[in-house]
This record gives sequence, structure tokens and C-alpha cells, in this order.
Amino acid sequence: MFKKVLDWFSNDLAIDLGTANCLVYSREGGIIVNEPSVVAVHVGYRGEQKVLAVGEKAKQMLGRTPGSIRAIRPMKDGVIADFEVTQAMLKHFIQKSMKGSKLVKPRIIICIPFGITQVEKRAVKESAEQAGAREVYLIEEPMAAAIGAGLPITDPSGNMIVDIGGGTTEVAVISLGGIVYSKSVRVAGDKFDDAIVNYIKKKYSLLIGERTAEMIKISVGNAYPFEEEVRTYEVKGRDLIAGAPKTIEVTSDEIREALSDPIAEVIEAIKTSLEKTPPELAADIVDNGIILAGGGSLLANLDILIKEKTGLPVSLAEDPLTCVVRGCGTVLDNISLLRQVTTLS
Repeated sequence: MFKKVLDWFSNDLAIDLGTANCLVYSREGGIIVNEPSVVAVHVGYRGEQKVLAVGEKAKQMLGRTPGSIRAIRPMKDGVIADFEVTQAMLKHFIQKSMKGSKLVKPRIIICIPFGITQVEKRAVKESAEQAGAREVYLIEEPMAAAIGAGLPITDPSGNMIVDIGGGTTEVAVISLGGIVYSKSVRVAGDKFDDAIVNYIKKKYSLLIGERTAEMIKISVGNAYPFEEEVRTYEVKGRDLIAGAPKTIEVTSDEIREALSDPIAEVIEAIKTSLEKTPPELAADIVDNGIILAGGGSLLANLDILIKEKTGLPVSLAEDPLTCVVRGCGTVLDNISLLRQVTTLS
């Protein structure tokens, strides 16, 4: 009875703790936080850290900080790389979501990559508890993405979801409320950015930062040629030979070439998953097609390339960026589904 009273007063939250972005969904207010997973800390003489900014404000500092300030991305490849900073980030977002209300600690569902270890799961769970959660449930990202995309996950039919995030790409075949087969590769949006940085460095001897690489990817990045004329983008960076600032112009064809290797790894993961899928479910996927979710799936014409390489229908989930956290939010309101799809409560 007391537990039901707590649930009634609690503002339960669903969190997509992503490598690139952190999204928080409230049962009452929908998506209430959507900010970069970046924390700016001041490092003292003895190595002690003090949090200066979290989210968008901290991202503005990336690559622009003096020696005493570090802009940190505490999530790497979908898992916690810096426990203390992740805890501070979670605490900030949870308190922001609760709007100062501390009457009842929230029950929280957090998305995790499919392939992480029990130790990594425990680290995520303990971070949330230390940040102020009453109960913590973990849900695997492909399952949350499938729910958010509106797939009939509890039906006896095969559905394939490809969630391309910042740190990992999760490919999963789902049937009867469970993951039949899943493959996780640590190639996603961040690796796309790295590939652009390395390409421009190698071809033009120009050094650019990760924020610039991300802007190039968003503006002219593509996986398959555009139907219209080639697009161009003005890039500013530091000339590695002269040492002075320099401006060049890159084309969408060049960026497609730069992205070819990481995209090939994503497609190889999809093909491997299709090969490992039981025949009956594979037949369902031929009918249902492949659904793309996550921010990385927004790369221009990626769906066209995957369709060409697999021969299967490919479609984007509605609002791929928020697909995972919306799936988590759906589970918040359905206790029976929560028990069926979560792990390590």
C-alpha cells in the first residue's frame, strides 16, 4: 500500500543516457530535458574537480577551455568512462527534471546498450541511485527504440531495429517481447565525426575540432549521392604546415568518401544480424523491413544505402533522436511491460 502511495506522488523519469545527448522523459511533462552529454569541470591544484556547467553550456566550451577547466564527455561508446562526472551529470538532469520537488524520490528507467557487462550495468544503476533515484530499472536500447518506434514487440513476428547513436550502433531482432538476436558495434556518430577529422587532416593538412566535424556531417554528410548537384561547406581550422588559421571548401562527395569505412561497419553489423536470424523471423523482416532510429540514422541517404546493400525495405522511425527515450516513457506507464522488458531491477 505504502509503495502505491509513493508511486502516486513520484514524478517518475525515463532517461536515455547517451554518449552524445542525454534526454529525460517525465510521465507528466513528456521530454523535459534534451541536452548534450558534456560536463565542464574546474580542476584544482590537488586534482579536485568542481562542476561548472552541464549540457549545452558545457558543450560550448569543448575545445575552448584554459588549462584549469576541462570539458568532459563522461560517456564513451555507450558506457560510463568517468563515474564521478556521470553521477554529477545525472544528478543535475534529475534535479532539473524534478523542478525542485524533493517530496518523493523518482523511480527511474535508464537505457543501456545491449552488449555491456554486469559491472557496467551496476555502474549505471549506482550512478542513478547516488543521484537521487528511489528505484532504478535498466532497459536495453534496441528494445526501447522498438517501443518508441511503435513496433508490435509483443507479437510473435520478427521486427528489426537499428539504433545508431553517438557511441554504439545496436542491431536487434525482436519478437514476443524479447530480443532474439542483437549485435552491438562501437561505431556510430562519434566515429563518423572522427572519420571526417582524419580525412580533412590527411587530405588538406588541416586540423579541425569535433564540433566542426559534427557541423560538416549535419550540413553535407551523406551515405549515398544526392540527386541534386554536389553540396559544399566552408571549413575553418588550423593549417598543420603553416601553423596559421585557414579556410577550405569541402564537397558532399568528399565527406561521403570520408564516411565510407564506418558506414561499411554499420552495414556489416546489419548483414551479420540478418544471417544469424532464425528463418521464420527473417521471413517476417522481409515483409516488415528494417527500422532506423537514433541520431546517427539522420545521416542523409543512409536509408537508401542500407536498402541497396540488404535488398530490404528500410524506413526511419518517427523523430529518430527521441525514439529511445519515448520508448522508455511508454514503459513507465505499463508495469507489466516494464517487468517484461527491463533488466537488473
